[in-house]
Amino acid sequence: MARYHLVDAGQNAPVSSEITGYAASVFSYLHSLTGETRYLDAADRAARYLMQTWDSGASTVPFEPGSPLAYFFDLGIIVRGLLAAWRLTGEPEFFDRARDAALSMALDFLGEGVFHAVISLPEKQPLPCEPRWSRAPGCYQLKAALAWLELGDDGARKLYDAVLKHSLAAHEAFLYAESDRKKQMDRLHAYAYFLEGLLPAVDREPARGALANGIGVATRLFREIAPEFERSDVSAQLLRLRLIAHHCGVLEMDQESAQDEVRRIQSFQALDDPRPQIRGGFYFGRRGGEMLAYVNPVSTAFCLQALEFWDRHMSFLDRPAAGRWAFDLRQLI
Repeated sequence: MARYHLVDAGQNAPVSSEITGYAASVFSYLHSLTGETRYLDAADRAARYLMQTWDSGASTVPFEPGSPLAYFFDLGIIVRGLLAAWRLTGEPEFFDRARDAALSMALDFLGEGVFHAVISLPEKQPLPCEPRWSRAPGCYQLKAALAWLELGDDGARKLYDAVLKHSLAAHEAFLYAESDRKKQMDRLHAYAYFLEGLLPAVDREPARGALANGIGVATRLFREIAPEFERSDVSAQLLRLRLIAHHCGVLEMDQESAQDEVRRIQSFQALDDPRPQIRGGFYFGRRGGEMLAYVNPVSTAFCLQALEFWDRHMSFLDRPAAGRWAFDLRQLI
C-alpha cells in the first residue's frame, strides 16, 4: 500500500512496508466486522507482500523496497499486521515471519537502556538522533512494542515491560521537545501512539494515571493548535482512546469532546468524490482551514475504526441490556 494518494496529481506515493502492515491489520479488522471475503483476500495479499519484503541477508524488513534503513516502529506495525493476518487465515508462515521481525526489533535496535529508532542496512548501525520524533527513541515506541505482547511469549512480554517502564519515565517531556506549533501536532500523533501502547497495562499504576492524564493533555493541546494545523488521525486516535478508556473504567466520558472529535473526523471524509481512489477515504489534514491535497490510508484506517467505535458506543447507550461494550486490543489498528 502506498503512503498516500496525491489528489491534485492523481498519483500514489511509493509503496511502504509499514503502511502495508497497517493494511493487513485494517483489512483483518474489516473482515471481523463484515465477514466479507474481499477483506480476507486483501489482508492475505498485504501479508504476502510483507513476506516478499523480508531481506534475508539482513534478517529484517527495510523501510521501503531497496532502502538502506530499517525503523523499529515500522517493524512493530509490520509484526502486528502479520499476526492479524495469521489469526484471520491460519497461515503459519505469517506467524513465523512475524516472530522473525519481532526478533529483529529486539536484537538489532537494542541500545543502552533504549531501542534505537533507525538503523542502517546491512551494517545494522544506529543512525544519529535527529530533532524529528521519528528519528529518535521516544515514548511513541510503546505502540510498536505491542507486537511483542501479541506474540504470546513470556520473554517477549518482558521486552514490552522494559519499553513501558522507559516510556513512562520519559513521556512528559515528549510533547514539548518541539516549539514549532505545527510540528507539535505531528508530535501529538506520536504521543497518541504512546497512549495506545499503555492500554494493555491500564490495570495497574502508573500506566492507568498516565493514560487518563495524557488524554486530557493531548485534547487541550490539540484544540490549541487545530486552527493552524489539524490532522484527522489525531482526532481519530483521541476518540478511540477516549472510548476504550471510558469502557475500561479509566476515565469518565467527556461527551462534548467525543462529539467534537466525531464531527472533526467526519469533516475529512471524501464521501461523494467521483474518483474511486479517493471516494470514502479521509484527507490527512488541514492548514489554516484549507484541506491538504492528499488522502492517507492510515488516516482512513484510524478514522474508520474510531467512527465504528463511536457507533458501537452509542448503540450500547441505547441498549445497555444487549451486553458489555468490549474490544480486542489486538485489533487496534
